Amino acid sequence: MRSSLAPGVWFLRAFSRDSWFRGFILLLTFLVYACYHMSRKPISIVKSRLHQNCSELVIPNNDTHDPNDTTWCSWSPFDKDDYKELLGAVDNAFLVAYAIGMFISGIFGERLPLRYYLSAGMVLSGLFTSLFGLGYFWNIHMLWYFVLIQICNGLVQTTGWPSVVTCVGNWFGKGKRGFIMGIWNSHTSVGNILGSLIAGVWVNQQWGLSFIVPGIITAVMGVVTFLFLIEYPEDVDCTPPQHHSDQEKGPDNPEDPENGPYSRRDSNVDIVASSSKEQGSEPAAISFLGALKIPGVIEFSLCLLFAKLVSYTFLYWLPLYIFNVAHFSAKEAGDLSTLFDVGGIIGGIMAGLISDYTNGRATTCCIMLILAAPMMFLYNYIGQNGIASSIVMLIICGVLVNGPYALITTAVSADLGTHESLKGNAKALSTVTAIIDGTGSIGAALGPLLAGLISPTGWNNVFYMLISADILACLLLCRLVYKEILAWKMSRSRNSGYKQI
Repeated sequence: MRSSLAPGVWFLRAFSRDSWFRGFILLLTFLVYACYHMSRKPISIVKSRLHQNCSELVIPNNDTHDPNDTTWCSWSPFDKDDYKELLGAVDNAFLVAYAIGMFISGIFGERLPLRYYLSAGMVLSGLFTSLFGLGYFWNIHMLWYFVLIQICNGLVQTTGWPSVVTCVGNWFGKGKRGFIMGIWNSHTSVGNILGSLIAGVWVNQQWGLSFIVPGIITAVMGVVTFLFLIEYPEDVDCTPPQHHSDQEKGPDNPEDPENGPYSRRDSNVDIVASSSKEQGSEPAAISFLGALKIPGVIEFSLCLLFAKLVSYTFLYWLPLYIFNVAHFSAKEAGDLSTLFDVGGIIGGIMAGLISDYTNGRATTCCIMLILAAPMMFLYNYIGQNGIASSIVMLIICGVLVNGPYALITTAVSADLGTHESLKGNAKALSTVTAIIDGTGSIGAALGPLLAGLISPTGWNNVFYMLISADILACLLLCRLVYKEILAWKMSRSRNSGYKQI
């Protein structure tokens, strides 16, 4: 008599070998980039500890500070009145280095094995994050030390995004890419939440551990990546994905790929010439200029610049804003700020689902950006009236601000990096991703810098800056939105014609 199979065996048989490998790669790259963002978040939590009002604290008996000094418990050199500018400089040391390095990183990512490139970047990132925290235990009070560590960390962290997007793009085709990558992109928010919670444990005591613990976790994850990352499905005899489907083809002629919303008609040169893939030969890496000529790359890159400006200003300054305006403790402000990232998880999934259903990436981004502007205005004016309103508004702002940012950096980047004009050259994906995210990172550097310069004049002005950037991001997509609407209209007219016949 045959024994019945255990429930676990039935579950295992329900999925193909390819599905298991794809699921494993999705989970591994999710954890990898969650660690990258986890290591970036502590600085925003520790800011309120580096400079604080010490008037309500008791000065230790062995302390030599003046009793009238209200910043005796702050960490020099951030104990002066210019602390916001200095903290902004520390932020921008990372973000400017990240923005510059991102354009170079994609080029290296195409030419080096992703497993080595990504794992080395994670180990180094963990090292530099830990070194920032060791400044507390080594009693370092020199600004140049923290700035130098941030510059080095910003450069090595550029290894992450092009690598993980390229790896996921190698494993997943166009079908339901927005939904899959919307869920996968929640690693950004999950990493921010973990970074906030871990940093919050030690922020009021030994704040150096707020950096050291995430740094160690990131370095360990780098070793795991080196041992287990699989770059291509073909490496384990899995079926490569199909990057293009009939749905991409134009409304006038379903068999003509030149009629789609991001068709080659928009390009002034033949991109294929620089990235052709001859049978049996290794495809050549695409040039920087060739990647720029892919239709839609410039528009989405510039849109991401302003969208990321808004998102990263929230990332780096939201805990301090809540601390100053709502008068929560440093730990409470950090915990409350995680709700913005909870909204980001929801927003990324929603944006992916909607764009898959409508086949309108630009239109989805534009609508969410339009709605984000009034919501940021309302959050600034009524969001701090009570804990309930603050929670609701933070989640809604997270949905609308991070939704377009998530969609552009994942599904849109993968779409453009596997554009039909590239003739299956997967090596272009890393460069396209680096161009889009690198341009966005310029905005990520500008946002916190402007917030640090503007916030002394009042937080209202910071929010006016964010709303203006949001509107500019929306305007930059107008041409692509118009083309998507035309494509929908022509598709509907063709379908109604078929019905009449």
